[in-house]
Amino acid sequence: MKTVARLSVSAALALTVSSCEKPEPPNIIYILADDLGYGELGVYGQEIIETPHIDALARSGMRFTQHYSGSPVCAPSRSVLLTGQHTGHTYIRGNDEWGVRGDVWSYAAMFDDPSLEGQRPLPDSVLTLPELLKEAGYRTGMVGKWGLGAPGSEGVPTRQGFDFFYGYNCQRQAHTLYPMHLWKNEERHLLRNQMVAPHSSLAEGADPLDPASYADFDLIDYAPELMHQEGLKFIEDNSKRPFFLYYASPIPHVPLQAPKRWVDYYRQKLGPETPFTGNSYFPNLSPRATYAAMISYLDEQVGELVEKLKELDLYDNTLIIFSSDNGPTYAGGADTPFFDSARPFRTERGWAKGFLHEGGIRVPMIAAWSGRIAPGSTSDHLSAFYDVMATLCDLTGVPAPKGSDGISFLPTLLGEEQENRHEFLYWEFPAYNGQQAVRMGKWKGIRKNVFDGNLKLELYDLGEDVRESNDVADNYPAIVQQMETIMKQEHVPSEIERFKFPQLGDN
Repeated sequence: MKTVARLSVSAALALTVSSCEKPEPPNIIYILADDLGYGELGVYGQEIIETPHIDALARSGMRFTQHYSGSPVCAPSRSVLLTGQHTGHTYIRGNDEWGVRGDVWSYAAMFDDPSLEGQRPLPDSVLTLPELLKEAGYRTGMVGKWGLGAPGSEGVPTRQGFDFFYGYNCQRQAHTLYPMHLWKNEERHLLRNQMVAPHSSLAEGADPLDPASYADFDLIDYAPELMHQEGLKFIEDNSKRPFFLYYASPIPHVPLQAPKRWVDYYRQKLGPETPFTGNSYFPNLSPRATYAAMISYLDEQVGELVEKLKELDLYDNTLIIFSSDNGPTYAGGADTPFFDSARPFRTERGWAKGFLHEGGIRVPMIAAWSGRIAPGSTSDHLSAFYDVMATLCDLTGVPAPKGSDGISFLPTLLGEEQENRHEFLYWEFPAYNGQQAVRMGKWKGIRKNVFDGNLKLELYDLGEDVRESNDVADNYPAIVQQMETIMKQEHVPSEIERFKFPQLGDN
């Protein structure tokens, strides 16, 4: 059993929160969007997609401009978030479908044999954020997409600290938003959707301009709505005690599937467009309208979470954090260059999701806590996903576990002096041909194509060049050397063969 010593929550808050009265332990809701770009919210400069509720959340709290995800793709980013360790240390460092089990990419086979679902599991020995919060007396719940351990393994949410889970265990299953089933704790919840395997195409000979050609992809039970309702119910059921809700939405990760009312709204706003009939994910008659609809629907859900808190008189005592697991995608008909989704960074393939450039790992983060966080504030504090554990430990009085890479940004949230700051941030990514990156002050260093034996570091001055267009490595050899030293010291060889870097000396 994983345990940790702790202060009482009330004692910790008395030390960390400036108040004449001893405050109650705050509820915590962490909302994680999936593949939402830095520039896809109105408050971060989006000009087409409407996000009034998230924008209002930012106006009621603090908007961060220098916050980074744990990785440029799903599973490792979530591993960083929940373990408080960067990708040079955390257990899951890439998407690993654990293919030795069998035909893990067959939707039908997974339905018949749930042991084929899911990704490589976090081991029981790893201490996670929800386990720490349980030690602090919190009821812990998760709705949404997991991706850190197959059904029946030690990595499922309910064996990693969550009292309640409802959603997708498996990232591949989330390649349809109308799945055959979701998971409630450790049991399958069958839905009313027929089997339409992810990555199916239009029927042969179908007219891509005829709405009827897409009928097979318009099913009954929409997973984001079902998970949302379970999230609202979790808040209601735990309104009398401190709770932590990890709301890991699968939106706007493709496939392009959204409620009709929102799609119709954006069809009218954007006008006619070319259908997406590619062979990845699902075809779509109005891909731009549907992508925008997904984000506005997520925004609507955020608004409903806030309203539920206010209805139950919990809003003033709830810390809400909103972020995204990585930058915007290039796949499945999501025309993210049209929306300038990573703005002001580069959005196209090679610069956003899957890559350690700014568009792939710089993400929005909004934090709101009525009466504690100054409304309408903005922070350029340099932070990353692995700081979230340290921050919530600081908030609740639980000592951060040994080996954590994070630094609490609670002082920044509360408008106090932030004495502890990162000298650098570090990432590695054993996919997309191998990458490493360091952020140090205004400098960004990145290695690409490491698996080809390339160890040359590109250097960018983000103060002058946020789009990483001008490699100045030759002009600053001392900075390059310093970053190379950081890359060497922060990289610990993975226990998992798939995540190793032989070019860095991993055996």
